[in-house]
Amino acid sequence: MYEFTSPFQQPSGSPIRELFKYLGEPGMISFAGGYPASDLFDVEGLSLAAERASANAVQCLQYGPTDGLATLKREIIGLMARRGAACEAEEVMATTGSQQGLDLLLRVLVEPGDAVLTEEPAYPATLQAFRLQRAKIVAVPADAQGIQVDKLASLLESGACGKPKLLYTVPTFANPTGATLATERRRALLALAVKHRFVVVEDDPYGDLRFAGAPLRSLLAEAQAIDGARDWVVHFASLSKIVAPGLRVGWMAGPREIVRRCVIAKQTVDLCSSPWTQAVAAEYLAAGALEQHLPKITAAYGVKCAALCAALREQLGEAIEFAQPEGGMFVWARLPGIDAADLLARAIGQKVMFVPGKAFFADAAAADKAALRLSFAAPDVEAIKEGARRMKRAYEAGL
Repeated sequence: MYEFTSPFQQPSGSPIRELFKYLGEPGMISFAGGYPASDLFDVEGLSLAAERASANAVQCLQYGPTDGLATLKREIIGLMARRGAACEAEEVMATTGSQQGLDLLLRVLVEPGDAVLTEEPAYPATLQAFRLQRAKIVAVPADAQGIQVDKLASLLESGACGKPKLLYTVPTFANPTGATLATERRRALLALAVKHRFVVVEDDPYGDLRFAGAPLRSLLAEAQAIDGARDWVVHFASLSKIVAPGLRVGWMAGPREIVRRCVIAKQTVDLCSSPWTQAVAAEYLAAGALEQHLPKITAAYGVKCAALCAALREQLGEAIEFAQPEGGMFVWARLPGIDAADLLARAIGQKVMFVPGKAFFADAAAADKAALRLSFAAPDVEAIKEGARRMKRAYEAGL
């Protein structure tokens, strides 16, 4: 009846959000969504920031600049500098969550049929964005140390992927694997980007959530020491995981010619991100509240991660394989010989949820059916332990 565009003739939604219909069931324990713990929100700090922001009601209630309020951009630039990545105002744009930044970047860089590279397994919303842009998705395998740069180099040298426009990676505490790209691989990846002239898209929503191990510099920061590399890195970050997702405040930092075009693209999307929440975020950052609150969040997530890993080992023993992450929100596990999608159906019956691994692969036919992603961020420790017990019952019911 309706002549929809090609990507929307038979569209598929987020496989993770499809599970949300079960969240309302009484007693359900969810390891599925990547939701931060709501009891860790800095409600007092945000309330004070909102009070200060409301003192300038005109700024909060009027339209704002498309690239972001000057007050927020100043705080973002300061935050990025503290993270080791110096930026100028023309290199930074505020976005409505970092996912909007990716959408804008694809609009200005990727034509239908263009090759785009992604680590695999990968964040499903990114795969969805690539498909809607009608890009040719080329997956590069990742392991416990992130994207396998040696295999990427072979792929590029062979010419099998043509000339890719960009490569997407979550190099620090990846979603879904929790893996962190080793420093040597970071530098090798940047060198490949310079050589083959493709944009490295660094998605970094979890980098501050480190509860073990030594911190690593972002790709954007590392790029400053490699000749020409800064021209090929676009960095996305957000306050969603470290402050509150309801703010919908994220940002892009990258080459000014890319950012300028993304600003123009954003004008047709929403004119500007909400000045009200931008102003609240600016006040929150200016007060130093983020630096004060992060230790509380990371300590809590460290306890939860340890609880989940211990409970999985206790309940499932040698049947389950996983690497314990040093930060972030996720554990990537495998149950060899088990189809995680079938396990999920039984798990829902036991009032526990997770995301089957196939959701994180560009080609479902090539997906690791035994894999699953578990998020430890939202449930409390007792719920985590009980959730693992329910996982065991669901597992044993399929044997």
